[in-house]
Amino acid sequence: MGVSTARPLKGIRLVTVDHPPVNALPARGWYDIADTVRAAGRDPDVRCVVLAAEGRGFNAGVDIKELQRDADHQALLAVNRACYEAFAAVYECEVPVVAAVQGFCLGGGIGLVGNADAIVASDDATFGLPELDRGALGAATHLARLVPQHLMRALYYTSRTATAAELLAHGSVWRVVPRDRLSGAAMELAEEIARKDGTLLRLAKAAINGIDPVDVRRSYRFEQGFTFEANLDGAAGRVRGAFGRPPEAGQQGRPGQGGATA
Repeated sequence: MGVSTARPLKGIRLVTVDHPPVNALPARGWYDIADTVRAAGRDPDVRCVVLAAEGRGFNAGVDIKELQRDADHQALLAVNRACYEAFAAVYECEVPVVAAVQGFCLGGGIGLVGNADAIVASDDATFGLPELDRGALGAATHLARLVPQHLMRALYYTSRTATAAELLAHGSVWRVVPRDRLSGAAMELAEEIARKDGTLLRLAKAAINGIDPVDVRRSYRFEQGFTFEANLDGAAGRVRGAFGRPPEAGQQGRPGQGGATA
């Protein structure tokens, strides 16, 4: 369990997250992603990183239970910094990052895939930010890289999700395949990328980041300030305190261990 790496093909580093039951990560897990992705990008033999996950879904955000035990905001501060580092590591990785997404991709998962260079998804994948149901804010920066502005706002305010097919129609997902073909499809794209000259790939990544119309690091950091304000105000605690309780009649359930950024 945790974050592991493999070298499935020449020039490709596979980074896999496995944190049962739903890949909702504590602060340490986000730092592990950051450290592992940065190390992969620094390796001169690596030309493409594939970010994947084991289990039912790709990622369910931060471990809300860790925050529920937080009496003095230290856990919140830790996971704020950790998510920031993980998202930045994907964005700043010196080589292209392909995200292979299955099942639910929620909260912090959006921060990861929204900063990836390409996304391959299984046909059961769903993407969303249930932040307002979790007493958190954040990652609208990254959802806005996946869907148009007004759809991003509607998804954020309602905590609804978008399907892989919908993201494919918006052009933010490269390919949608059955779950049993996800790994192969992601590797196929990564292998095509990895056949390019390594020096040119790294220059291309730096050049594309340099012309990005939004500074994703500064934008996400701005959002995080409102997360902390919500905690000081008490609103976050009120909402988060109800997390994990049985849903009211008619309320649709979601993965039960996370689903928020910080």
